[in-house]
Amino acid sequence: MQPRFIEKPAMFLVGFNFFGDPFRFSSDWSEENEIGRLWKRFMAYLTSHPGKIKHVKQDLISYEMHIQHEETPLTGEFEVFAGIEVELLEEIPIEMVVKILPATTYAVFTFKGAEITSDWSKVIYEEGISTSGYQSAYPYNLQAYDDRFKGLEHIDESILDVYVPVKKS
Repeated sequence: MQPRFIEKPAMFLVGFNFFGDPFRFSSDWSEENEIGRLWKRFMAYLTSHPGKIKHVKQDLISYEMHIQHEETPLTGEFEVFAGIEVELLEEIPIEMVVKILPATTYAVFTFKGAEITSDWSKVIYEEGISTSGYQSAYPYNLQAYDDRFKGLEHIDESILDVYVPVKKS
């Protein structure tokens, strides 16, 4: 799968995070694993505190970021962040975490239906990026959930973009 490449300015994301093995209690794409629980907590916060996050970008995209840490290859543990983009960092609620992403080039991979719940990391890192003359620039990937993602119960009708920060090899 060949990605498309885009330039994005710095991004400010506000949300919640989790560090550890998100699949310890429930594997695969499930609302019962730590990623699903993280999203439930984040969405419940947004619902019960409307307007508390200031300067929300109006594109209605939610983001899930997987961040690899130095110990990730040894432990399998990594950070997962769920949040939304804001245009300005002001009056961030104390419960929230802020991620400031650098301006960079992204390789964008689009997955549809059952591809979304497959092990797409091999497609991205072994087939997509390595054969395109690029390499990973930062130890994270960003999943963009917009109106094309219909939820886990309608995965066959869903589309998901995965952004990987890259630089020329």
